[in-house]
Amino acid sequence: MKNLLKIITIITLTFTISCGKEKATLVDNRETVTVKVGTPLSENSTFISASGKVEAVQNANLSTRMMGFVNNIYVNVGDKVSKGQLLLSINSTDISAQKAQVTAAITEATAAFKNAEKDYNRFKSLLKDKSASQKEMDDITANYEMAKARLEAANQSKNQVNAQLSYANITAPFNGVITGKFINKGDLANPGMPLLSIENPNNFQVIAMVPESDITRIKTGSKATVLIKSTNKTIEGFVTEVSSSTKNTGGQYLVKVILDKTDENLLSGMFTSVQFPVEKVETSSLVIIPKSALIKQGQLTGIYTIGNKNTAILRWLRIGKSFGDQVEVLSGLSANEQYIISAEGKLFNGAKVIPSPALPKVKGVK
Repeated sequence: MKNLLKIITIITLTFTISCGKEKATLVDNRETVTVKVGTPLSENSTFISASGKVEAVQNANLSTRMMGFVNNIYVNVGDKVSKGQLLLSINSTDISAQKAQVTAAITEATAAFKNAEKDYNRFKSLLKDKSASQKEMDDITANYEMAKARLEAANQSKNQVNAQLSYANITAPFNGVITGKFINKGDLANPGMPLLSIENPNNFQVIAMVPESDITRIKTGSKATVLIKSTNKTIEGFVTEVSSSTKNTGGQYLVKVILDKTDENLLSGMFTSVQFPVEKVETSSLVIIPKSALIKQGQLTGIYTIGNKNTAILRWLRIGKSFGDQVEVLSGLSANEQYIISAEGKLFNGAKVIPSPALPKVKGVK
């Protein structure tokens, strides 16, 4: 019996020792990822952000005041044109006939005026010599004035016809590029109907729509920063117009920003994000992080933060306005929390990380 107890005791001790050794030899074999960390910028809001669209400062939709069939269109979309260049012609046979009639009327009125003028000068001399009565002189004077008035009326009719003919030949009002063609050869042109559009591609502006909560803080002449969304490039500009009514703009106020000269290839219609500098608002504090640090999974947006024992923790965020390549965090990250900007390996929730020395606070809005 004693031998049996000794054997059981030895087996129990052996099992206990072996288990302790196995437990002591357990190690964490997870791969360690070196990461760069940063701290969000938290400061009072100094910018108002609004969406906008690029357009040429000098642009026009060309139309006509007369009705007629289009004889010919001499340009295509994208063609460069010079001021005064013929772009489109409209059939003007009826106007040409009126011009011929007016020319004939001018010839007749000129002959009648010259004859009346001669009679007037002749009777003027006779009246001085008392060879003609005052009644005869009055009649000749009246005839002379009527002939003069008829000639003037004929000349004004010619000006009217010439003005109508000018609407039959559509010319370029300035140097530019044809951006739209809304009619074809043979179509019937109507008064006020857009036929062609032209713009000068040398100067551009941005039309931004600002909500009523922000419009009173934007001033004419102030500078603005414009982000071209398609190219992710920023261009400086200044505010030239601030609308005071939303009657025709869908409840938002129109603000025009003239862009500075740039080598960027700008095209009308490009979408932009415009930042207007305003006075600081002490009650509003922004938390700004770079967009490159964000993690997107479906409709969710998050960021990796540093957890206990240097582990990566995925934190879901609620995102606000964009400021160029940076974005506002509405909730999910405080101003004093460190987050992972980039990693030298694959990150996942719970991954071991080695943070590099913390970077300076990321600059948000300027």
